[in-house]
Amino acid sequence: MCEANVYMRDETGHDRLFMEHVDIIIPGPDGLYMENIFGERKKVDAVIQEMQLVSHRIILSRPGSA
Repeated sequence: MCEANVYMRDETGHDRLFMEHVDIIIPGPDGLYMENIFGERKKVDAVIQEMQLVSHRIILSRPGSA
């Protein structure tokens, strides 16, 4: 499996699970569009902070909180 779990990093540096089994992330002018293997979709105003591909983790943060 090549999907990853997406986490949102807060202002204190803690990561909270945001979405599981994500296989599509598309950046856009107003944030990120994500879709997982089950067809669940989310759009969020965030930026990618870190990608841990071996660990299947993607860390996001809100703009301005990086």
